[in-house]
Amino acid sequence: MDLIKIAEEAFATQKAHPTFKSGDTITVFYRIKEGNKERIQQYRGAVISISGHGDKKHFTVRKMSDNIGVERIFPLESPFIENIVVNKVGKVRRGKLYYLRALTGKKARIKEKRV
Repeated sequence: MDLIKIAEEAFATQKAHPTFKSGDTITVFYRIKEGNKERIQQYRGAVISISGHGDKKHFTVRKMSDNIGVERIFPLESPFIENIVVNKVGKVRRGKLYYLRALTGKKARIKEKRV
């Protein structure tokens, strides 16, 4: 059992990411490798869920691309995540915002919390 923990600690990135929660609008700077080239892609959207605990924590980001909803799941301890920036803090009353999948237009907006 100790060998598993030692292996997990060796592969942990230990990057300091900002704290965010469901409803926040964030930008994830994700490193992509295409052939032998490498670039950083920005993925901006609303966090609709955060799951897991410890090293295995992951979050789902939903964005609209040409009126089509696109969701992507990012592991928090991924070595491909360069940076996470919190753009807006949302005012929501739930932990998982799966109801946004069925909404369109102004109903799908999340109110912004004044900080």
